[in-house]
Amino acid sequence: MQTNFTLAQLADPDTVQSEKILRACVHCGFCTATCPTYLLTGDELDGPRGRIYLIKDMLEGGRAASATVAKHIDRCLSCLACMTTCPSGVHYMHLVDHARKHIARTFRRPAGDRWLRNLLAVLLPRPVLFRGALRLARLARPFARSMPGRLGAMTRLAPVALPAASPVDRPQVFPAEGTRLKRVALLSGCVQTVLRPGINEATIRLLTRHGVEVVVAAGVGCCGALTHHLGEEAPALASAKRNIGAWWREIEGRGLDAIVVNASGCGTMVKDYGFLFREDRDWAGMAAKIAELARDITEVLDEIGLQPARTDGPRRVAYHSACSMQHGQKLDALPRRLIASAGFELCEIPEGHLCCGSAGSYSILQPGFAGQLKTRKLANIARAKAEVMVAGNIGCLEHLAGGLDLPMIHTAELLDWATGGPKPAALMNAAGK
Repeated sequence: MQTNFTLAQLADPDTVQSEKILRACVHCGFCTATCPTYLLTGDELDGPRGRIYLIKDMLEGGRAASATVAKHIDRCLSCLACMTTCPSGVHYMHLVDHARKHIARTFRRPAGDRWLRNLLAVLLPRPVLFRGALRLARLARPFARSMPGRLGAMTRLAPVALPAASPVDRPQVFPAEGTRLKRVALLSGCVQTVLRPGINEATIRLLTRHGVEVVVAAGVGCCGALTHHLGEEAPALASAKRNIGAWWREIEGRGLDAIVVNASGCGTMVKDYGFLFREDRDWAGMAAKIAELARDITEVLDEIGLQPARTDGPRRVAYHSACSMQHGQKLDALPRRLIASAGFELCEIPEGHLCCGSAGSYSILQPGFAGQLKTRKLANIARAKAEVMVAGNIGCLEHLAGGLDLPMIHTAELLDWATGGPKPAALMNAAGK
């Protein structure tokens, strides 16, 4: 694609990067075949190729974002299926991130939209505030179905029963069992610690059982993805810096072999820290090292090798490959291989490349599209005829929960149970029905 940026525009590092991405696009349109929103609307502007044209026109013109640009970029899930499909290697993720930042700086949203986005940016990355908000939202949950759009979507997020905060999410060290093979830091996360603290508990049991010392470093919090995808650069970078600083102290102290992330959306973000700080002389080196050390839990387990697995319980597993796993981190075959090696029979989910509609805060900001994609995904999961669904991302699990009479658990919970850990609560509840 030909571009026409001025020399003054190319003094901006983000514009330089975006120009390279735009030039790689050859207009082929292969990306539209796997874009969830294009499949729903058939509108060229709701597909990657159309969005690329909108972004190019906006950035080249040096104009404030229009309502049309904001609408169609907001509708993008950042599922990154287009990047997997693209034969030219167009790095759409960095391009749409730049567009969102430009929109946040230049577009005046309606008051209600601004209020909701600001609320999400404040609540979701802060577990204490988020927990308090969910307790209040539970009171309104019985009326959620009658509430309009976004308000109903926010209310439905509140679980019927809120689990207690887990002690494992406090700063501490969990020693390895037997010979120590690795020393890793675990990103506890933000939303996950409130909604499903059992995931971190299972992750720590699983790692320590396999000879891995696990550190929950003081000062680590939200990875920054939630605000980053809202186009809010300053809070996203502030979150990233806090994490980088905390993990760097561990590296300089007793060292780290890896930084384990068990929420794939967060993993995609942490692995991109090097790019985010590429122009920052003070942080570039540390950020690149942290990104290099970042691993999904399945990557670490693959390096070590799973212990012999048990053979009782449900065997037929439908693995839902979260977009941030298969498209963002290019980890699709690995989790399946681990699940199979633990003795489970994998049941393929039709249209497994399509997003479920969760996409961070997308299910709240775009409840119509998210609801349609959820319905489509649940129908495909049902066709797999499995006994349990497994996924590596908290957002997908929460978004799909309750849609089927099928237990839905995290990959770490399944593998923890398979190698000697307790049976996940969702499986116990299903067995008791």
